[in-house]
Amino acid sequence: MTSLLVTGGAGFIGANFVQYWARNYPDDKIVVLDALTYAGNQASLEPLASHPGYRFVHGDIRDRELVTKLLIDDKLDTIVHFAAESHVDRSIHEPDAFIRTNVMGTYDLLETARDVWLGRDDAPSTHRFHHVSTDEVYGALGPDDDAFTEETPYAPNSPYAASKAASDHLVRSYHHTYGLQVSTSNCSNNYGPYHFPEKLIPLMIVNALTGKSMPVYGDGSNIRDWLYVEDHCRGIDLVIRKGQTGETYNIGGNHERNNISIVREICSLIDQRFEHDSGLSRIYKESPPASGKSTDSLISFVKDRPGHDWRYAIDASKIENELGYEPQEDFESGLACTLDWMLANEPWWRAVMDGSYRDWIDTQYETS
Repeated sequence: MTSLLVTGGAGFIGANFVQYWARNYPDDKIVVLDALTYAGNQASLEPLASHPGYRFVHGDIRDRELVTKLLIDDKLDTIVHFAAESHVDRSIHEPDAFIRTNVMGTYDLLETARDVWLGRDDAPSTHRFHHVSTDEVYGALGPDDDAFTEETPYAPNSPYAASKAASDHLVRSYHHTYGLQVSTSNCSNNYGPYHFPEKLIPLMIVNALTGKSMPVYGDGSNIRDWLYVEDHCRGIDLVIRKGQTGETYNIGGNHERNNISIVREICSLIDQRFEHDSGLSRIYKESPPASGKSTDSLISFVKDRPGHDWRYAIDASKIENELGYEPQEDFESGLACTLDWMLANEPWWRAVMDGSYRDWIDTQYETS
């Protein structure tokens, strides 16, 4: 039996991971620690309300006293560290929060884990500090460049990417210097249920359903490798259970797409859903297909953001060969599942979009 502390567990990937873990390991203890900043949403954890091994703690990873108490009192032997500021555009305008949370927060968490797991007689015999990172630490790729591997030199191009690179290095150093049992995974762009609508896919879906402009940076040619969030959770599971301590594993979806093709695919899917379900026209009266128009009439091209990396791509050979990882969703099936989840969970995203973050999304969207 494993006892986990999941930091940032009310965020997009964290909430999906907690639900995944509870389904697959129902006897395990799961403590979620989240500061509930703008992107943290306890509603994403409501399916766990009756799970006997789950509890939520509202708090900050930089609060060493709190984290120490959790690790000791709940006898936790595994930390899965999702907590991070992750919006690239926000990092350009407000970098301070990214340094505080992503760098100093990870440092505080590592120090607390070192004290409890390596400095006490009653520490668990084995432990794992798993750090969830991003492919953005590697920089950008040209059209013919090989995909990022675990050996690719770091070359972050935004304050967000730089803060994650710094946290990756801290995690590595605590293994080599102190012997902390750590692992790191660097993932490609995630999408799926509970995705906060500041990112490309959920924002485009919400704007299409509500009849708002679907803004695309530049000419839409920027390319990302897309990973369905539950496939990411499967990869993290494999790393925690089977991965070598001190190692890094890249988790990718093997589905490179440029932004404009994704937006057009979303438009096509929405048109199809309206065609086959007349009830959608009554619910989403402002959406173009409700009045017989094509959803792609909402697409607009806007000024590119500063330092917009052109292409990311993950080479997941290491985790595939060593741990048997394989994505179960291709991009088409994953995108369809995501749209269907959004249609079935309108109250969740309506509550997010009606909140105080609405003004930021309207003016500083992130489309990759």
